[in-house]
Amino acid sequence: MARWYVTEGSDDASLVTAARDGDRDAFGCLYSRYSRMVHGILLARVSSADVDDLVQEVFMHAFRRLGNLNDAARFGGWLAAIARSRANDYRRRLQTATAIKQVLAMREAEAPPMNQRTEISAEKILELIGTLPNAYRETLILRLVEGMTGPEIAARTGLTPGSIRVNLHRGMHHLREKMCQSADGSGSELPPRTAAAGWIARWKQRKRKVR
Repeated sequence: MARWYVTEGSDDASLVTAARDGDRDAFGCLYSRYSRMVHGILLARVSSADVDDLVQEVFMHAFRRLGNLNDAARFGGWLAAIARSRANDYRRRLQTATAIKQVLAMREAEAPPMNQRTEISAEKILELIGTLPNAYRETLILRLVEGMTGPEIAARTGLTPGSIRVNLHRGMHHLREKMCQSADGSGSELPPRTAAAGWIARWKQRKRKVR
């Protein structure tokens, strides 16, 4: 295989071709050329405190996916699309965490006094959902956080209504078990009012009334 010799003045196509062949210096040139663009795209969408880490994520993702780029000369536009996608993913994760924190705050205000400690942080709930199988995790997020109905989830994802019902039922069962275990370390049953479906549903109803 011929070796590509590139410099900072080489065109994008030459740098991409060399980087595909394992030339990290070539990818370094691409990084130098486009890091400011990526930084700007991200800064327009996420907090400045998180931008630097996301810049690294974008370039790492791009490096791993160079083989998927059909036209090496269009590297800049392709990289910009990756940056926007990563920013949107990050914002969705942040919005999910914020929504769950709001739900928890509402639950704490409404819940009657209990002797048994059952508090669990929003971050922990997200972590617990993240440990579930992908089918359960995705369906729970769409139902509990995004507020989609079972039929809506089926229509958007292409899964059958029956599969959605199974995923929701089993996913809630596993999540409830994990929440119980996290609440007191023993796996004892949480009071019914603290079930995830209940407090997220009440929060969704309030949000609709506000609108």
